[in-house]
Amino acid sequence: MNNTIVKTDFNFKNQTAVYKGKVRDVYTLKNNLLVMVASDRLSAFDVVMPKGIPYKGQILNQIATKMMKETEDLVPNWLISTPDANIAIGHSCEPFKVEMVIRGYLSGHAAREYKKGVRILCGVDMPEGMIENGKFPKPIITPATKADFGEHDEDISKENIILKGIVSKSDYEVLEDYTRKLFQRGTEIAGKRGLILVDTKYEFGRTSSGKIVLIDEIHTPDSSRYFYAEGYSLRQEKGEPQKQLSKEFVRQWLIKNDFQGLENQTVPHMSDDYVHEVSERYIELYENITAEKFIKSNTSNIINRIQSNVENFLNSYE
Repeated sequence: MNNTIVKTDFNFKNQTAVYKGKVRDVYTLKNNLLVMVASDRLSAFDVVMPKGIPYKGQILNQIATKMMKETEDLVPNWLISTPDANIAIGHSCEPFKVEMVIRGYLSGHAAREYKKGVRILCGVDMPEGMIENGKFPKPIITPATKADFGEHDEDISKENIILKGIVSKSDYEVLEDYTRKLFQRGTEIAGKRGLILVDTKYEFGRTSSGKIVLIDEIHTPDSSRYFYAEGYSLRQEKGEPQKQLSKEFVRQWLIKNDFQGLENQTVPHMSDDYVHEVSERYIELYENITAEKFIKSNTSNIINRIQSNVENFLNSYE
């Protein structure tokens, strides 16, 4: 359990700044380059759990980079290279301060709000008479403000995003168009693998040349929710929970242990056995989402491995 990345403190060549997110640490270099480290930190309800999950960073990084390559014909992205299992290197971007959340089904946060009687989420109508995990007539976009570390993302409507000047109207329309295209492609990819892409989020940034590109992660179990397609309809008819591929199982474990990231709540103890179980679930997610066997990287000295691989790339990139 000790061979996990829960904290990084790299000093790469030509490094100018560092940003520590909930899961990823982003190092800014000269020449408009970013080095993104996918850590093994686990975040739920916008709170980072006290223990790292073995191989989680590798899993997220490899799914995200694979999916970016499978969608780059539709939407430009920031990625240049992946010189290490936990590393993505790409173009430096100014991030838009919103997460573009798109939902094809009434699940997760949307379902919890629906049960409270909410019928308008982020300015978007949700039809009456829906049941949890039911399919929306058309996917809905429910944006969220991008929170700083330790703070909660917040739902926001398209109208308020534009009104508050968070994103201009013309830029938002590009983000909306890209979001729908990516979700459609993600749905097609998932379908080929016997899965349903339920909901997901995308993040975008602007390069120094002014181009809007996809950044961060895409179609990973941290940013997305999947159902198994087989048996979906029957489970809905019976009112049974759907078989999921996402980190929702972590959220449900936390809820059962009286934690939802609310004030005065304490993160429950995560035993080594539970951490191992979460790691195995993430490996299962990887293999189902990618239809590939997961190959564990050498974790005997992760930090030195990353430092060496990044330095080798940077020396060859010049």
